[in-house]
Amino acid sequence: MTDHSAARTDLLRQVAAERILIIDGAVGTQIQDLQLDEAGYRGERFADWPRDVKGNTDLLSLTQPDAVGAIHRAYLQAGADIIETNTFSSTSIAQADYGMEDLAFELNLEAARIARRAADAFSEEDGRDVFVAGALGPTNKTASISPDVSDPGYRAVTFDDLADAYEEAARGLIEGGADLFLIETVFDTLNAKAALFAIEGLFDELGVRLPVIISGTITDLSGRTLSGQTTEAFWNSLRHGDLFAIGLNCALGAREMRAHIAELARIADTLICAYPNAGLPNEFGEYEESPEAMAEQLGEFARAGLVNIVGGCCGTTPDHVRAIAAAVEGVA
Repeated sequence: MTDHSAARTDLLRQVAAERILIIDGAVGTQIQDLQLDEAGYRGERFADWPRDVKGNTDLLSLTQPDAVGAIHRAYLQAGADIIETNTFSSTSIAQADYGMEDLAFELNLEAARIARRAADAFSEEDGRDVFVAGALGPTNKTASISPDVSDPGYRAVTFDDLADAYEEAARGLIEGGADLFLIETVFDTLNAKAALFAIEGLFDELGVRLPVIISGTITDLSGRTLSGQTTEAFWNSLRHGDLFAIGLNCALGAREMRAHIAELARIADTLICAYPNAGLPNEFGEYEESPEAMAEQLGEFARAGLVNIVGGCCGTTPDHVRAIAAAVEGVA
């Protein structure tokens, strides 16, 4: 495992030194287009599960693996160099909403295997080297903020709870064949620190080290994360993590994200990653920015020398990724 991981890491760094890498777009958007009902989410295995599971998109790695694999293939064919595992909520903490916390390791293992198979099959057919990012989402709990306005000192989760959950998830992702980790949509930096702590412990235990990307979320036009940090503070809190890249995703469209990406590019001594939403949501919560409009903006990011990795978050599709890839092609 160690030799293989080191070779994949070297290859990733080599490709990143040659050109701008493309990360995939939204998996959730594609899953919504499948219009699955409750039975579609449950499959045969969970037909008698005591709670509703519709909306648990990560469960589809177990009940609809072919559909998840098809989404990965669509993004690879659109030009993605990096595909993310379908594991945004595959921690025991997040899965507790469905009573499925005991499935966390399996969800990560199988999701990574699906992405690995899709990546390997594509590389064999196309000849292009592509990579699997093991996605570690923020969980639905925050270590820095009380969910009870009448008790500001209360926390619904501890650092140790988060570290244990992330360690279990990361172990499954490594075993399933992930090439790198993506700690994404970070709204609370303390949660991200727990993920880093867990990953470092796992690296030491397994004798393997994978590249790590951290992507934060500036939650609104205030320019801060939910836990109150500016972009500069976010970087300084996490720069110790020996990161392959740092960046931003979600919450904002490219236009609103640009100033914050420019700030990261100015201060960070590692690669910069940006995968914004397809604009801001409309009154119905839908994202309407066209592939062409989004690609034009991210192309400008590239020409301005701000980014090394680009892609899309909420509302983006393979068409968005295809347009983005074309917009940054040939840019240093």
